[in-house]
Amino acid sequence: MPRWLLLTDSSNRYLETRSEHAGWGGFNWLDPLAGPFSIGCVLYQAFSARETAQALRTLAQAARGVAACTAERSSAAAMLDSASHVMEGSTLLIHEAHQALSCPGDAESQQRLAQVAKAVSHSLNNCVNCLPGQKDVDMALRSIGETSKKLLVENLPPCSKSFQEAQTELNHTAAELNHSAGEVVHSSRRTSSQLAAASGKFSQDFDEFLDAGIEMAGHTQSKDDQIQVIGNLKNISMASSKLLLAAKSLSVDPGAANAKNLLAAAARAVTESINQLITLCTQQAPGQKECGNALRELEAVRGMLDNPSEPVNDLSYFDCIESVMENSKVLGESMAGISQHCKTGDVPAFGDCVATASKALCGLTEAAGQASYLVGVSDPNSQSGHQGLVDPIQFAKANQAIQMACQSLVDPGSSPSQVLSAATIVAKHTSALCNACRLASSRTANPVARRHFVQSAKEVANTTANLVKTIKALDGDFSDENRERCRVATMPLIEAVENLSTFASNPEFASIPAQISNEGSAAQEPILRSARSMLDSSAQLLETARSLIINPKDPPTWSILAGHSRTVSDSIKSLITAIRDKAPGQRECDHSIDSINKGIRDIEQASLAAVGQSLPCRDDISLEAVQEQVTSAVQEIGHLIEPITTAARGEAAQLGHKVSQLASYFEPLIVASVGLASKHMDHQQQMNILDQTKTLAESSLQMLYAAKEGGGNPKAAHTHDAIAEAAQLMREAVDDIMVTLNEAASEGGMVGGMVESIAEAMGRVSMGSNLQHDYIRGFCKMYSMTKSVTCQEELGGLASQVTLDYSQLARQGRLAAATAEPEEVGVQIKGRVQELGHGCIYLVQKAGALQMSPMDSFTKRELIECARAVTEKVSMVLSALQAGNKGTQACITAASSVSGIIADLDTTIMFASAGTLNAENEESFADHRENILKTAKALVEDTKLLVAGAASSQDKLAQAAQSSAKTITQLTDVVKLGAASMGSDDPETQVVLINAVRDVAKALAELIGATKCAAGKAADDPSMYQLKSAAKVMVTNVTSLLKTVKAVEDEATRGTRALEASIEFIRQELSVFQAKDTPEKFAPPEELIRMTKGITVATAKAVAVGNSGQQEDAISTANLSRKAISDMLVTCKQAAFHPEVAEDMKTKALLYSQECANGYIDLLEHVLLVLQKPAAEHRQQLAVLSKKVASSVTELVQTAEAMKGSEWVDPEDPTVVAETELLGAAASIEAAAKKLEQLKPRAKPKQADESLDFEEQILEAAKSIAAATSALVKSASAAQRELVAQGKVGSIPANAVDDGQWSQGLISAARMVAAATSSLCEAANASVQGHASEEKLISSAKQVAASTAQLLVACKVKADQDSEAVRRLQTAGNAVKRASDNLVKAAQKAAFDKAEDDGVVVKTKFVGGIAQIIAAQEEMLRKERELEEARKKLAHIRQQQYKFLPSELREDQS
Repeated sequence: MPRWLLLTDSSNRYLETRSEHAGWGGFNWLDPLAGPFSIGCVLYQAFSARETAQALRTLAQAARGVAACTAERSSAAAMLDSASHVMEGSTLLIHEAHQALSCPGDAESQQRLAQVAKAVSHSLNNCVNCLPGQKDVDMALRSIGETSKKLLVENLPPCSKSFQEAQTELNHTAAELNHSAGEVVHSSRRTSSQLAAASGKFSQDFDEFLDAGIEMAGHTQSKDDQIQVIGNLKNISMASSKLLLAAKSLSVDPGAANAKNLLAAAARAVTESINQLITLCTQQAPGQKECGNALRELEAVRGMLDNPSEPVNDLSYFDCIESVMENSKVLGESMAGISQHCKTGDVPAFGDCVATASKALCGLTEAAGQASYLVGVSDPNSQSGHQGLVDPIQFAKANQAIQMACQSLVDPGSSPSQVLSAATIVAKHTSALCNACRLASSRTANPVARRHFVQSAKEVANTTANLVKTIKALDGDFSDENRERCRVATMPLIEAVENLSTFASNPEFASIPAQISNEGSAAQEPILRSARSMLDSSAQLLETARSLIINPKDPPTWSILAGHSRTVSDSIKSLITAIRDKAPGQRECDHSIDSINKGIRDIEQASLAAVGQSLPCRDDISLEAVQEQVTSAVQEIGHLIEPITTAARGEAAQLGHKVSQLASYFEPLIVASVGLASKHMDHQQQMNILDQTKTLAESSLQMLYAAKEGGGNPKAAHTHDAIAEAAQLMREAVDDIMVTLNEAASEGGMVGGMVESIAEAMGRVSMGSNLQHDYIRGFCKMYSMTKSVTCQEELGGLASQVTLDYSQLARQGRLAAATAEPEEVGVQIKGRVQELGHGCIYLVQKAGALQMSPMDSFTKRELIECARAVTEKVSMVLSALQAGNKGTQACITAASSVSGIIADLDTTIMFASAGTLNAENEESFADHRENILKTAKALVEDTKLLVAGAASSQDKLAQAAQSSAKTITQLTDVVKLGAASMGSDDPETQVVLINAVRDVAKALAELIGATKCAAGKAADDPSMYQLKSAAKVMVTNVTSLLKTVKAVEDEATRGTRALEASIEFIRQELSVFQAKDTPEKFAPPEELIRMTKGITVATAKAVAVGNSGQQEDAISTANLSRKAISDMLVTCKQAAFHPEVAEDMKTKALLYSQECANGYIDLLEHVLLVLQKPAAEHRQQLAVLSKKVASSVTELVQTAEAMKGSEWVDPEDPTVVAETELLGAAASIEAAAKKLEQLKPRAKPKQADESLDFEEQILEAAKSIAAATSALVKSASAAQRELVAQGKVGSIPANAVDDGQWSQGLISAARMVAAATSSLCEAANASVQGHASEEKLISSAKQVAASTAQLLVACKVKADQDSEAVRRLQTAGNAVKRASDNLVKAAQKAAFDKAEDDGVVVKTKFVGGIAQIIAAQEEMLRKERELEEARKKLAHIRQQQYKFLPSELREDQS
């Protein structure tokens, strides 16, 4: 190539680059200069003006260089003139921008500025078009446009060739045009002269192809076929123009994101259009057309394998592997079909197999191209690209589709169905463009771009609406006038879409392409080589098949076909092997694992040296410097945890980069950690640093193993738990070592690392949630710091804690700011979080200064002031957060209110069930019906607003939440009044009505919770699906309430309605039960068994209702069913999720509960059917369904028994009741004994000291009796269990009456022992307090002995007299008897001593002595009479008690 041509090409590239910076490709500086001058945009516009001046300066230099190297003087002059026009226009533009800035509200200035901006844009286009390569492309575009005018004539020229000649010519020119399109694609990445030559050749081939197509159209048999051929030719013309424009764009900026993909897509569009025309027009020999189309498609996709530096599609690496496997299978079947149908001569089937094979080969090529891109970009030396603000391919495809649809709309030959189809395409793509503009405007930080996207979306929407109106008129009347109106309406839409596509192609919004290293390119080569071999051999196979379908009897051709087939198969196998071997990140994971293992060995060596006190100290660095090195490395490792987790789960292309970065931090970390340990004199501190570093390395190693196993495959779900666990271990290790480092640093006054951490967190301010909670929890430490000024040893830990808390807080600030509404609140949150960070930095610095100078009073005061300032800033952040979070706060408040309403309704249901819910005055349900219906409808409207509020502003969400809470309160009030007005005579109907509104309230609570979670989320977020589900449940329950209100006074249908409501309620409870969330509390298996009894009762009642057909019974059954099933499901989940329950038992319990609930739903539905259509065969089915429920209940009970194990017993078994009573009696006795132990003798005067021994003796004796009776009852319980084990008393007794009587005797005896012991304790207490006589104490002790004897008799009735349990029982009984005897003796002795001590004073006078004797005799007679009466009373009591004793006790006592 001549030197001047090289210089020209170099100057061209430079000028193209400068033109791009000056505005080409979206005019990135014109919009800020030409846009409205709001205050928020002034700085950006000033910056754009400076950028414009700089770009124009370099543009002038490039223009002079191009002109100097151009051989033609006219071309050089045109270049300089166009550049001069750009300079003049830009000068005028900046002047007009200055004028508009001075008068921001002047509409005339704004209009003039916009006109100047458009003129400058036009001058820039002319400047670029003056370049040699660009000029030739423009000439080719103009040539295609001129040639395409031949398609606009009404009458085609007469045919000059025969049909066969025209068909051959069309096939030949189609092949040439397709080949020229490929040359345009290749030359666009080369020199401008090559692009010029390829463009000229393409336009020439297009002219020939168009002439051949018009000739072919003249041979069509009908007018409709001719119109269809012309339409296809127009599509090819448009696709060809798009191809040249894409090639022009790529030649202007070869590094532009997606430019290569846009060009490839345009080339494929040309090929597809050609194939459509060939398929329509040609009538070739069998199979020729299909093979030709397939070969052209393969030629079009071949460019994907040329240096793939951009993503071909959105497939992940593992999706590429799956795509290759699926397409290779399809290709193998198609190749077998091609061979088979060639032999049989089945041409249609042959054509289908060729088309399928072509499609599979294109899919394989796309997958190979995408996989090779991912392999190249995953190399650590490569630089991965970044997704742009918009996808230019989406805009370009939408633009092309809309233009083609509009062309179909205005085509006079379009049928009504074609018009309708075109209108659908326009609506679909314009809607997609508007949504893309909305997303782009929300994601960009550029105010000018945001405004432009919004304005462009409005223009597209408005022009689409106008076009739709004309299409509706055209659909009603296909007149020329309506068609002309439709044509006029399409022009603004096409212009708006074109402008939007041009703006979206701005490099500012484009993705940043990947930069693939030489190593990455080398890794790509095996995949690309295999894919190219596959395409070459496949093309040869199709060529061979093309000849075989015509002449299947040619043996050499069959041999060639078999050879090509083997080559295709081998190349596909090689492709699969290459893709699997080159999986991104695996090689890097292995290298990183080896590197970290080496580091762990180094740490272990250092630990051994530290243990032996031989760790050499590093003198080449200071303690503070080495500590900062460790801190920095640990922080960087902590920042990589989340990216590695994300890459290991689903981003294979990023895995190699992230694990290589992780490994690169460990070598300096380990060196610095060993050096830091060597700087410390404390052996324990040395070991802590080394151990924690080793722990971090080991957790990272575990993370690498998990990441390698996951490999970035999103479908490898079995590895995700291990990845999450390893990530959590890494976080904990990072937190531990950071705490140690910060505490050590702060103790020495070195706070540089903490200050750096806070500053980094301020700059990062990334995502998070629960911001308010973390603020309050984290910054309570501030108050502690103000109190620790006099206790400097605590300052280090507090400063470290403040650093960690602010880091956590800062990770949450950005999301809170981004989701806050209005936008000003988000800015305020972000600013206050930043201010808080500055305050924390000052606080930590002052804490470090005080550590260095503990006696500095001035520093103490400054620290206190800093701490107070930080607490004030925390309050300011909280207030800003609440200001931007009104909707969420309102949802929380509303949910709390609804919870209170549900609790109130539960109480009301209890009153109604008890028959105590009455109206306060005389009124009927009809007085409340309308209010209930009206309020329920209002609640439906509030529900709609609440659901819409999740996607709208916080203010609207707050209003909707408050309104819904208010409305549900009103609804519950009017429903309660309505239920009360029905009277307590019909409590079941009252319960049905209140249950209906309770269901509504419960659904509203769930809806509010779902709305709170979904607020501000994207439309495809899982929380949005939960919101939709909750809204459906809400609508269903409100509808059920309305039906219940209308049917509640209809005695013929209210039972049926109650059953319907119960069925829906059980279904909703079952859906909640099937959720995988863990219950808040757990229940024992016995509780589950108890809940199943309610289901048994409810099942029996349901069957009875089906047989009786009574509506009242149906109502009560419905209410009972709701409660029984709901309680069972809740209890089952609580019991199944108990930590001690095995996994298989848990699964069985959940399964049987679900089967039970489903079976009961079937039963209720059948009862409902019987009530509506009573028939004998329907009633017979009730027994079958009830047995199904009973079977599920039995399985559930057995599972509950297994959940508890061998300790499970039947709570209704008499022997179990007996044992329970025995243990209860023992517990009562032990409680009485403990009460005795707490008693102390009353305080007496010193003259009464001689009685102190008696009271102590009384208490000790009573304590002994209590302990002995406790042992006795426990021994009786053991003896009873032994009877069950021996079979003398069955766990399910054969003679229930006999064993039941025995159990009752045992129970009564145990109760008597407990009661007697309790009386003894009370008597002992009263005795020592001086409130009872010794006689009462003696009587109580004797009663204990008697009841003990009775208990012994009851236990011995069925026991083996020689058993160990009976011997223990007899020993315990003897202990009680001895203790009782000791107490009686002590009391009697005390009474005797007291009698001796009480001396009788005998009167000396005769009369007085006689009187004294008479009084003594009188008292003796009275006492004897009272004694006799007491004996009779005791005998009567015993006779009455004897009647109630069991037979065994009567016989033994007799």
